[in-house]
Amino acid sequence: MRRQFQLPEDDVHFLESLGLPWETINDGNMQWLLIHNYPISNGYNFNDVSVALKIETGYPRAALDMVYVYPPLQRTDRKGINALCLQHIDQKMYQRWSRHRTAANPWRPGIDDISTHKSLIDFWFENEFIKVPHAITT
Repeated sequence: MRRQFQLPEDDVHFLESLGLPWETINDGNMQWLLIHNYPISNGYNFNDVSVALKIETGYPRAALDMVYVYPPLQRTDRKGINALCLQHIDQKMYQRWSRHRTAANPWRPGIDDISTHKSLIDFWFENEFIKVPHAITT
């Protein structure tokens, strides 16, 4: 796996604890963390995907935002997912989920990191079925 830039040591330990393949890449003028075989909640067209996080200049003081998914997700009940668009990353078309922290849940430098952002990502995937309920088909 590629390691084209270094993450903070705590993030590396967290990523290793997941037991999932991950890599850091430079794509254009942007730095990306790619986590592969990322498990997805029931109700989507894939059981696992690659997720990408854009690592902003100044991270970990600077906030992580959104999540990018490859291959693109769809709900198996065919209900739409709002606030999506495509983003070219590492020669693939990732699906950008435009989800953000709120004033009630701001980025906390020195506390928030990749592990807390992962918790938000998992919430965003599950929350699609809270916002727009469905019957999960298997």
